[in-house]
Amino acid sequence: MRVFVTGASGFVGSAIVRELIASGIQVLGLVRSESALQNLLASGAEGLLGDVNNPEMLKQGAQSCDAIIHTAFNHDFSRYKENCEDDRKVIECFGDVLAGTEKPLVITSGIGLLRSENLITEDDALPFGSDVIPRAASEEAAAVARSKGVKAYIVRLPPTVHGAGDHGFVPIIIGLAKDNRKSAYIGEGHNRWSAVHRFDAAKLYRLIVEKKPEQQVFNAVAEEGIPFKTIAKTIGNGLNLSTVSLNADEADKHFTWFSHFATFNCAASSEKTKAILGWKPEHIDLLNDMKENYF
Repeated sequence: MRVFVTGASGFVGSAIVRELIASGIQVLGLVRSESALQNLLASGAEGLLGDVNNPEMLKQGAQSCDAIIHTAFNHDFSRYKENCEDDRKVIECFGDVLAGTEKPLVITSGIGLLRSENLITEDDALPFGSDVIPRAASEEAAAVARSKGVKAYIVRLPPTVHGAGDHGFVPIIIGLAKDNRKSAYIGEGHNRWSAVHRFDAAKLYRLIVEKKPEQQVFNAVAEEGIPFKTIAKTIGNGLNLSTVSLNADEADKHFTWFSHFATFNCAASSEKTKAILGWKPEHIDLLNDMKENYF
């Protein structure tokens, strides 16, 4: 098997490349810089140097491989909606190329899009379309691909995909705690975040392209729900800072643009994912990873 991986030098993408190669699968990775290309080649993968928004390059990768794993996404929140629509175009391009084939396409979405007081499962649909939730564009594009007969799958990642090299939500919260000289949560801090180690998430992507199951949506969740207050306390302890509760106004000053994410309540189950694919998360949990490696 030969798999085309977009975002192959990214935090999740690089873990997927490592997982695939370790399992004897050939990898063609798409990266944006010469240094990333050299690292990719050194890992034993083949590489394409270019932009994920280049349709011809996407077609080249898709046509030359047996499966596609799409992880590339521009996380510049200053043009978030545009980035989401760009991702729709990428997935639509893949869908057009793969129509009439048995090649699986695995795209990436987020558990956080389904914020709920209830435990989120693989069978839960997004509550709104891309007109309300811009990131829903990716899942809408996957649905269009499926309507063309493509084996299109969705991996929903939790708010915290952790591990060495993490530059996501937890490091952002740590940075805000350092800037404000205190760690914080909002209200009682009972809102919960699900979590997964990036190497466990990578294994899930591999299992999907290998098994091509009937199930279409999978939750990459190792820990169902960690209270945000617990995460904040772990940060406070790690930085030797006090941990405090903030009201809405105080939270806006402390978290600024991140306030929206600090209120996420998205505990999620992966029971169906585990049962269907035999996926078993085995790497260090979030809190211990933070204590050992984040400070």
